[in-house]
Amino acid sequence: MSRRKALLFLVLAALGWSLGGVLIKGIAWNPMAISGVRSLVGALLILAFFRNMRITGSFLQIGGALAYAGTVILFVLANKMTTAANAILLQYTAPVYVALFSPWFLGEPARRSDWAAIAVVLGGMVLFFMDKLTPAGLWGNIAALASGFCFGWLALFLRRQKGASTIESLFLGNLIAAAVGLPFLFGPPPDARGVAALLLLGVVQLGVPYILYALAIRHVTAVTAVLVPMIEPVLNPLWVLLATGETPGPLSIAGGIVILGAVGARSIHQAVRDRA
Repeated sequence: MSRRKALLFLVLAALGWSLGGVLIKGIAWNPMAISGVRSLVGALLILAFFRNMRITGSFLQIGGALAYAGTVILFVLANKMTTAANAILLQYTAPVYVALFSPWFLGEPARRSDWAAIAVVLGGMVLFFMDKLTPAGLWGNIAALASGFCFGWLALFLRRQKGASTIESLFLGNLIAAAVGLPFLFGPPPDARGVAALLLLGVVQLGVPYILYALAIRHVTAVTAVLVPMIEPVLNPLWVLLATGETPGPLSIAGGIVILGAVGARSIHQAVRDRA
């Protein structure tokens, strides 16, 4: 696969991911149940397209699966407990962790521009927690940060497997997330609209985008893999705003602008360096 095609796959993955906030908030159901069913649909989709998977149980394969499960479970929880904007923008602190651990885990050293972006991102995160928060909103922000940590490690584990198939980690991660959500399935099910949203979550928002992501990350660096999909934090809260009218607080908006600006500037700087 060419690098240009890999970048296109990352952009398409981000477009699919951006539907998460509006679809999750439209389902009146326990967030753990939503997460479990979404991942079960995602696992079945992967199984339908990849019949020759090799489950080895290696450290990298299982590590990627656990990081993936943490990413998707915590993201659903965050969307139910805080605003969609807070959930996705705090999840995109993932580049911080990738830049921190890439030198040790991947042998891909972070540059000065990476550390500058990290410093600014940390400042942006402070603004989120200075905003007026309910207890649920606070825990939602913490869940979003934890999801970002897991997303960063997912990129690291998948990138480390660049010479092998990465789909198995996603398949196992979906099975783990489905198993975790299983105890929460009991009780009144969602209505027909909620069921349709669950299917869209599993296929369009989770399954297909992560397949594209796993294929693309074998051909780009881990930092690039978490910076290119920066279209998602812009579109995710926009869809929710248009559908529900939900808006984040002013300090959260400011923090989001700081985070997006820092990571976006670093991404542009890296692209200029690569072209040079």
